[in-house]
Amino acid sequence: MSVTVLEQANIFEIRTDKSSYVFGINEKGIIQHLYWGAHVEAADCGYLLKSRLHSSFDAEIDRETEEYGGWGGCNYAEPALKVSFADGVRDLKLRYEGYRVVGENEIVLRMVDSYYPLDIEVHYKAIPEYDLIERFVHVRNSQTESVRIEQVTAAVWTVQALPDYRMTHVTGRWAGEYQLRSTVLSEGKKVLESRRGFTGPHANPWFAIDNGKADETSGSVWFGALGWSGNWKIVAEKSTFGHVRIVGGVNDFDSAFVLAPGEVYATPVFVGGFTSGGFGQMSRNLHKYQRDYVLPTSELRKVLYNSWEATEFAVTVEGQKELAQQAARLGVERFVVDDGWFGERHSDRAGLGDWYVNAEKFPNGLEELIDYVKELGMEFGLWVEPESVNPNSDLFRAHPEWVYQFPTREGTQLRNQLLLNLGLPEVKQFVLHFMTTLLTKYDIRFIKWDMNRTVTEPGTVASGQDVGASMWIKHVDHLYDIWAELRGRFPHVEFETCAGGGARIDLGILRYADQAWISDNTDARDRISIQEGFSYAYSPSVMMCWVTESPHGFNGRSLPLSYRFHSAMMGGLGIGANISKWSTEEMEKAKRYVELYKEIRPVILNGDMYRLSSLRDSNVAAYQYNSKDRSESVVFTFLQSQHFGSEVRHLLLQGLVSHASYEVNIDEGEPFVRQGSTLMNLGVAVSLRGDYKSIMIRIKRLE
Repeated sequence: MSVTVLEQANIFEIRTDKSSYVFGINEKGIIQHLYWGAHVEAADCGYLLKSRLHSSFDAEIDRETEEYGGWGGCNYAEPALKVSFADGVRDLKLRYEGYRVVGENEIVLRMVDSYYPLDIEVHYKAIPEYDLIERFVHVRNSQTESVRIEQVTAAVWTVQALPDYRMTHVTGRWAGEYQLRSTVLSEGKKVLESRRGFTGPHANPWFAIDNGKADETSGSVWFGALGWSGNWKIVAEKSTFGHVRIVGGVNDFDSAFVLAPGEVYATPVFVGGFTSGGFGQMSRNLHKYQRDYVLPTSELRKVLYNSWEATEFAVTVEGQKELAQQAARLGVERFVVDDGWFGERHSDRAGLGDWYVNAEKFPNGLEELIDYVKELGMEFGLWVEPESVNPNSDLFRAHPEWVYQFPTREGTQLRNQLLLNLGLPEVKQFVLHFMTTLLTKYDIRFIKWDMNRTVTEPGTVASGQDVGASMWIKHVDHLYDIWAELRGRFPHVEFETCAGGGARIDLGILRYADQAWISDNTDARDRISIQEGFSYAYSPSVMMCWVTESPHGFNGRSLPLSYRFHSAMMGGLGIGANISKWSTEEMEKAKRYVELYKEIRPVILNGDMYRLSSLRDSNVAAYQYNSKDRSESVVFTFLQSQHFGSEVRHLLLQGLVSHASYEVNIDEGEPFVRQGSTLMNLGVAVSLRGDYKSIMIRIKRLE
């Protein structure tokens, strides 16, 4: 039982394997946060449950640690909920009404406004084994009149009593996503957000808080990740009294909506956790949680080939057949045709939205290529971008009213595209219909769903739009509906989330997506940094990584084939190079790497990841993956460049069984045996020389 209620003391505890989360009801009926951290005795926290007054300018300091509260009265912090009632009152006074326990791990607290029948249910659901708590809120309008919701967040997290507060998060841009950053929180607000219509490449909805001293292996870390794929906002606010509260949910910017009588609004899930094992344990807890509670399947990612970088828009059946033949020689399991197969799609200037097979490129239909791919022993996959449309398309000419637009403005074209208003019922039905037709007619086992532009001119001239709804929220709701229905109708099809790279990855879309394309930048060196930042919150089991050309077209860097494969083998392995031009030697080497990857794939995708060394701190990066039973490990090590002669480095491994013996094999060299304690405390010696060198180490426990 994770939930404990001390009735007489008005104290509640959510207890996970290694953490306590404690809150209570103070004398004013406010749900007040008391403690979050390593285990404590909940009853001993009662003395913290009290109102606090500093002056008339800070009359209710206890509201700074409110578990969930509305804007009104003396609450001047970032509000969890802000509403406008039909009579013009914008003040919200929530009082605690009671609780109910659901099963063993969930508790629901109910609050109502002191005057208006507006009911709030605050949900807490413990994931005990991973020291996590899922939080979300239901807002019910029990009035006879509508209420306007100005802001509604999923949760408020409070971190108290640290001498200093450091916040870790990611930033980035297209082709440079998931760059780690940390900042000291002084008094005021630090805002992470997206206003672009999707999760975005410039920030991602997760955070970590520590006292400035935590590292990979030790230190207390408080963290959270929001599951929402549209506009989102996370606000970390430090008060002058030393409290830090983190408020997160759907971004309130331009997103007010009307809640009709009897309607209920459910926020997305905001999961939070605590660990005393540093950032490494934080990541492993989140990774396991995603695999066990979030992702729709537990299937291992198949080795895929994607034809985009080989052909771009110049897709022909014969050209794709040639690539498929080469891919099969490498041991590829899934062949994916990217953009250029449909409509009059000869460039990015036309055809988007016309989802019929181009008869000139496929004179015998798409079946010819699909049958050929299947005969070679591979599955067939396809790229789509259902939310966008070219003005030069049959779809736009037939339905110009289906795009986001303001009547007095000319729509902004990004990548020569406009964006369909997915919030319209008829647009939702169009997307669902053509995707259903596509997956019914053809034996397609994989869909790469892309979105290559942000939202601009978020208006509508169509009559079907609900004027009381937020178009930002409606777009995401309909997107989730479509993915859920497609997954239900076609359970054999796997889906990849992509938005110009990694701009739509979060715990919301990952409830429907099997895997994620984290960046359009496939340079293996850049990918190491991108993949490391990604791994702080997200599991390698969803992370797709490609081996592409050298020198790389994005930055001209030349890298060995071994380096490119090692970088791409740290998640789901893909190949995107023009393999029809690879030499016999390159093909043979690549085939061996694909075979090797298939051997280690269960360890990489289902194991525990340890970040041993980072290029942010030195010229060597190293990442270790342990199988669940700790009987096998795989370590990838990358050298940026060597200075002042050769050097032997000792990598201190983690997570092994101290008293067990392990066979160590460095890049298929002569194996040797070491004790687990030796490998963790003395390390394994590796020698790397030159620039952009890499090695792979395999470690197996001996019986």
